[in-house]
Amino acid sequence: MKVKDIGEQGLLERLQRFCPAEIIGDDAAVISSSPEKSLVVTTDMLVDGVHFSDATTSPEDVGWRSTAANLSDLAAMGAKPLGITVALGLPGEVPVEWVERLYKGMDECLKLHQTPIVGGDVCRSPVITVSITAFGEVEPNQTIYRNTAQVGDAIAITGFHGASRAGLELLIHPEIGQNLSDRDRQFLIRSHQRPKPRLDVLPILQEILSSDPSQPHKRTAVRPYDTLHPTPYTPHPISGMDSSDGLADAIVQICEMSGVGARIDRDRIPIPPALSNLVTAEQAIEWALYGGEDFELVLCLPQQPAEALIEHLGEGAAIIGEITAESAIVLGDRTNKNPDRILNRDRGFQHF
Repeated sequence: MKVKDIGEQGLLERLQRFCPAEIIGDDAAVISSSPEKSLVVTTDMLVDGVHFSDATTSPEDVGWRSTAANLSDLAAMGAKPLGITVALGLPGEVPVEWVERLYKGMDECLKLHQTPIVGGDVCRSPVITVSITAFGEVEPNQTIYRNTAQVGDAIAITGFHGASRAGLELLIHPEIGQNLSDRDRQFLIRSHQRPKPRLDVLPILQEILSSDPSQPHKRTAVRPYDTLHPTPYTPHPISGMDSSDGLADAIVQICEMSGVGARIDRDRIPIPPALSNLVTAEQAIEWALYGGEDFELVLCLPQQPAEALIEHLGEGAAIIGEITAESAIVLGDRTNKNPDRILNRDRGFQHF
């Protein structure tokens, strides 16, 4: 049996046997460091020819994207970043200037979030590999997990989806964007090359939730790793993850982890105007659901704070559906122009 025979998810299931079951399953690992704070750790790797190439991504953009991916995972857990370490695998013929430009892109992203590079490693490799480990901290009662979505929760997204995929297509096939304005073209390309981790959403969420102190006590889910935290735990009124592997993937993973289903209204999924100017409405929905690498947050929370969050975030943010008691994740159409569809993870990007 080879890795390609079982695929990415099959391989991960086998490897998870070697990890504590109470830790694995979210965007990052949460480890008790004190009664007041938990340490949040995540690792992400980018490989030349798989995640980037000279044809689509400058060294600065590789640095930005590799850093943004990790900061996005911290944001998905509700955590504030503390620092990152960087491990590089490099062929000997890589220009020093390329590596310096890589770090320039990292620094540009990190400075926006007051996050330092605190260490790392360099080794010889037949292909350029950038592996980043990010560290953050979060108060235990403010940690966002995938497994606490409740029936009746609103499903909210913090921004547009599909733009990153469109930007990649424009970089690979620039001829398809001949009818786009320069502004639309640059918006889509920048969405792919310079995604923004949504750490800005966290203080807004806390402000909204603190204005309604009854909300945290409406959760009934039991946190699976109470043994690591001797302090009393009140489940956070938000479940979620980031959408780096696609909007549909995020919704399905949250539902599977929480033992619930969902109904998504396709008409409520915001499509960026630039994307609508590039492809058909049907293609735009497909890229929004399965395109990936948009790095927005997908959050399940009570209706009232969800509405307050969307109002605060503005364009691109939306409530797109609701958590249901059924096991299926259904994409519906209120206009009845399109039949219901079952969403799954099979159509998203898979490494094997």
